[in-house]
Order: sequence, then C-alpha cells, then structure tokens
Amino acid sequence: MTDAPRFADSCRLALPSEAERLAALQRRSWQQLLPASVAEEILGEVNLATMTAAWLQAIQRPPLAKFRVLVAVADTRVVGFAAVGPSDDPDADPGADALVGEFIIDPVQQRQGHGSRLLNAVADTLRADGFTRATWWVRSDDDPLRAFLDSAGWAADGAHQSVGTEASATELKLVRVHTDLA
Repeated sequence: MTDAPRFADSCRLALPSEAERLAALQRRSWQQLLPASVAEEILGEVNLATMTAAWLQAIQRPPLAKFRVLVAVADTRVVGFAAVGPSDDPDADPGADALVGEFIIDPVQQRQGHGSRLLNAVADTLRADGFTRATWWVRSDDDPLRAFLDSAGWAADGAHQSVGTEASATELKLVRVHTDLA
C-alpha cells in the first residue's frame, strides 16, 4: 500500500475554482474572530453565494491591475488567503503604498507556518508589483495578530479608525500597521 503523494506547503495566486472555498473560509473565520454581534450582523447581510461571486470576480477580473488574491496551500488544500493591492487610504503614496485588505488562515490550520509563508508571499508579490510600503488595518484588540505582525517587522504608524454598519451599535476599533518593502 503506497501513500498518496504529499505536496509541499506553499503559496500561489488563487484559482477561480477556489472562490467558494475562500468565501466559506472567510465566513468561518469572521464567526470565530469578530465580536459575535458584529459577525452575526455582517454575515446576516450577505450569503455564501454572494461572497463566492465576489471572490470569483476578484480572482478573474480584479478591480485594479495590481490587485491580487493569494492562497496558502497545505498539500493540495487551501488553508488561507490574502487579498492585496494599492492602498486607498487618503494619505497613501500612489504607486508606492500597498494595502493588505484581507488575510485569513483557517483557525484549525494556524500555528503551522501557513501565516508566515503567506505573509512572505504577500511581501514578495507587492515588491514585484513595485510597492515600497505595505499597510494593514487590524483590530486594536487582536493581540495574537498584532504580535505576529510585530515579530515579522510590522509596526503601528499612528493611524486609527472605527468602523461599523449604520444599524450596528458595535464599532470595531482599528489601528494601521505598516512595513517597509524596500
């Protein structure tokens, strides 16, 4: 009896056939990582099919030429993803500043090196696209993510904001972290 071949864990651009997996992973991650009231409100407003269509659009016809969806793969299974592209922050330097818009590792796959691999792939991709700085809005109370980013050379740059929906009484406090890609 032979074992099936094992493929090295890696990162690459997302494939259109993976859009539903990304949407399901995003929903599951939001349920576990966001405050319950926020997750319930957001996920109650958008279903899996709508999220899948949005990821398919982002993969097949990205809104900008330098917008990328990357996936972390363990063997042949997608275990995480990141969406990156030019920063839309008002103080961004056009063409130089990138934004990590989404970064998710399947909660059951965390602490296995997938996040580090994906973060390195994000940096390499952004450098290849000509960016010299990357920014990322993270929840101010997400201590594990902030510690992970700090250990990888990211630091708060002083910018902060609160976000929420019109119907929500709960707002998320975000801080912006950045890193030099040069």
